[in-house]
Amino acid sequence: MAFRKALQRTAIVGGGAIAALFGLSQAVEYRKKQARLAHVAAEAELKLPYPDDFPTRKAQLAALKDTEEFDVLIVGGGATGAGCALDAVTRNLKTALVERSDFSSGTSSRSTKLIHGGVRYLQKAILQLDYEQYMMVKEALYERANLLEIAPHLASPLPIMLPVYKWWQLPYYWAGIKMYDVVAGIQCLKSSYVLSKTKALELFPMLKKDKLVGAIVYYDGQHNDARVNTAIALTAVRYGAAVANYTEVIHLLKRSDPVSGVEKVCGAHCRDVMTGQEFDVKAKCVINATGPFTDSLRKMDNQKTENICQPSAGVHIVIPGYYSPDNMGLLDPATSDGRVIFFLPWQNMTIAGTTDTPTNVTAHPIPREEDINFILREVRNYLSPDVVVRRGDVLAAWSGIRPLVTDPNSKDTQSICRNHIVSISDSGLVTIAGGKWTTYRSMAEETLDAAVKSHSLTANPCKTMGLKLEGAKGWTPTAYIRLVQDYGLEKEVAQHLASTYGGRAFDVAKLAQVTGRRWPIVGKRLVSEFPYIESEVLYAIKEYACTAIDVIARRTRLGFLNVQAADEALPRIVQIMGKELNWNQERQTAELEAARKFLYHEMGYRSRSEQLTKTTEINLEYQEVMRYKKRFHTFDKESKGFITTVDVQRVLESINVQIDENALHEILNEVDLNKNGQVEFDEFLQLMSALKKGQVSDSRLATLMKTAEETLGKREPVSVDRSGGGV
Repeated sequence: MAFRKALQRTAIVGGGAIAALFGLSQAVEYRKKQARLAHVAAEAELKLPYPDDFPTRKAQLAALKDTEEFDVLIVGGGATGAGCALDAVTRNLKTALVERSDFSSGTSSRSTKLIHGGVRYLQKAILQLDYEQYMMVKEALYERANLLEIAPHLASPLPIMLPVYKWWQLPYYWAGIKMYDVVAGIQCLKSSYVLSKTKALELFPMLKKDKLVGAIVYYDGQHNDARVNTAIALTAVRYGAAVANYTEVIHLLKRSDPVSGVEKVCGAHCRDVMTGQEFDVKAKCVINATGPFTDSLRKMDNQKTENICQPSAGVHIVIPGYYSPDNMGLLDPATSDGRVIFFLPWQNMTIAGTTDTPTNVTAHPIPREEDINFILREVRNYLSPDVVVRRGDVLAAWSGIRPLVTDPNSKDTQSICRNHIVSISDSGLVTIAGGKWTTYRSMAEETLDAAVKSHSLTANPCKTMGLKLEGAKGWTPTAYIRLVQDYGLEKEVAQHLASTYGGRAFDVAKLAQVTGRRWPIVGKRLVSEFPYIESEVLYAIKEYACTAIDVIARRTRLGFLNVQAADEALPRIVQIMGKELNWNQERQTAELEAARKFLYHEMGYRSRSEQLTKTTEINLEYQEVMRYKKRFHTFDKESKGFITTVDVQRVLESINVQIDENALHEILNEVDLNKNGQVEFDEFLQLMSALKKGQVSDSRLATLMKTAEETLGKREPVSVDRSGGGV
C-alpha cells in the first residue's frame, strides 16, 4: 500500500530505526481518521442487492455458469479469499468465489481465536531492529481495531495475563508489553498494567503460587473465527458476489494474449462437489487465495514453479471452562522448547495451544498425541499443584495448518515471520500467500490493488475499512434481552444467538419451534448442556451449509468444543437437514458416517478410545478390583461376564431412574472398545484404571454404575447427566 511504501522509504537503519518507529503514531492516527471519513462517504454509495434473504446455492451456481465473464474469480473461501471477494465486490467489480470445501473449513476455523498484532513479533522487531516485522505488528494492531468495530458481536477485547516468576523479568516484560501499547497508539484497546502476586492470584486463582512475583496484564482481541469467516463471505454475497462452496477448480483456463502471444489465465474449469457437474467460470483475473494449498494452484498454472509455502501444524486442545477464569487469558511466553502457549477462555470452555511443527499439506490434519501431551505438560507448569489437568479432560483437539511463506530451503518454521506476499505470474495468476488472520482485510486490499493494476480493471477504491460484516447492524450488547422477551428463549440461548448472529439472531429465533413447556417457550436444544438450538440447523442451510460437518464445525462450534456432545447431536442434525434438503435414507446414513469420521480423526474423538485401548495393563490394587467386580455384578446378575443396555435398564428401573434408550446405547458405546454391543468385565476394569490414571475423565457409565450401587441401599432416585466426557 502507498502508505506503507512511504513509511518504508523514510526508514532509518541501525540504532536510529527505533526512534523512527515512535514517530509514526501521528501518521497512523491521521490515516485512521481519513479512512473513517472516506468510509462514511463510500458506504453511502454501495448498493445492497440482497438485503433480506440470500440467493440459494443453486442460484449462485447458475450465476457462476451463466455469467459471460467476471472481473475477478477468487479461488479459496478462507478468511483471505472471502476478504478478497468482499473487497472486490464493493469496488464495483463483477466478483466470483469458489471454495472446494466449506467456508473456513481449513486453517481459518482452527486458529487460537485471537486477533492480535503479535507480542513476540514486536520483541523480535525491537531486538533485531527489524523494520518489516515492526510494520507487520503495526498493521495487525490497526486491523485488530477495525475487526473489533466491524464485527462487535463476534469479536471482543480479552485481557491476557503474563505471570512472572523471576524479579528481573518483571521490568523486562513490562517494557515489552508497554511498547505493544505504544505501537498500537490510539488503537490500543486498554492500557496494560502490573499486578502484585496477591492480585494476580485473585484474578487467576488456578495459577501456580510458588515463586510467583507478580503478573502483567495486556489486552488483545478474541473472536469466533469460523463465524467471522462465514460473515465475511455472506457480506460479499449481500453486495452481489457469486459465491459457492463445495465447488473445486479442476484446471485453469488459458488463452493466448493477442499482443504478446503469451498464454494468460482467463478463468477456471470447476466441478460442483455435491453433484459432480462440471462447468467453466470465465474471468479477467484469477486470484489464488488457497492458504496451505497455494502451491497446488500455482502448479496448475506452471508445473515448473517453485514452492513458496512451507506448512506448519498448530495443535489446540479444549478443556472444561473451570480451568480458567471467565474473562482472563494466560500467556506462557517461553515454554520448555521456546514456543508460546496461550491458555484462554472461549465459548465457556478453555482453549490451550498452540504447537508449531513442520507438516505436510493435507485437507484433513489430525492432532498428534505427542502435541496434545506437550500442551498439557506446559499448562500444568503454570497451574497450581492442586489443579490437576488430566489427559481425560481434553474435550476436543484439532490441528490447523499455517501457510507460512518462506524460502523453500528453510527448515525452521518457528523463526519464520507470519508476513504475506502478493505475486503475479507470467500468465497473470495473482497469488496471495502467508499472513495472519488479523490482517485478512489489508491483505485483501493489497491483493485487489495488485489485481486491478496488473489486469487494467476499472474499479473504485477499497471500501472495506469500517464496513460492517453480516450481523453487525442491529446488534447491541443488550440485544439478547429482546430475544428473551419477544420469543421466550432461555437467557443462555438468547445470549448465544445474539453473540453468534448479531442482528440476524431474530431471524434464527423466528425459526425456533415451540417446546411445549412452560419455559422456555421456544428453542429446543440440540444437546442439553450447550445453547445450540434446532432452528440454527435450518438457518445454517440458508448460510450455505451443505453437510452435517458444516453445522457441527463451522455454523455452530459444537465439534470444536466437545466431540462427545457433537456426536450425540448428529442424528437430530442429520434428521433436520435431511427433511429440509430432501435427503434419502442412504444420504442421511452417509452424512452421519462422514461427520463421525470427522470427529473421530480431526477433532480428537479417536484419542478417547485410544486412551482406553492403550490401557492394556490394568493398574488397580486387588481391593479395587474386588470392589469393581462387586459393582459390575450388580448389573451382571446372570454372571455372563458382560453387561448390555438391558442389564443397565433393569437396574435403573429398580431405583426409579429413567434414561432414554438411545442415550443408554451411547453411554455403553463409550466403553465398548470392540463394538460388539456389550461391555465385558475387562473393558470395565480398563475404564476404571484409565480413570484412576487420569487418561479418561467423567465417564458416564462409571458415574451411573457407582450412583446406582450407592442408591440401591438407600432406595432414593438419582439422575445421571453427561458430565462433560473427555477425549
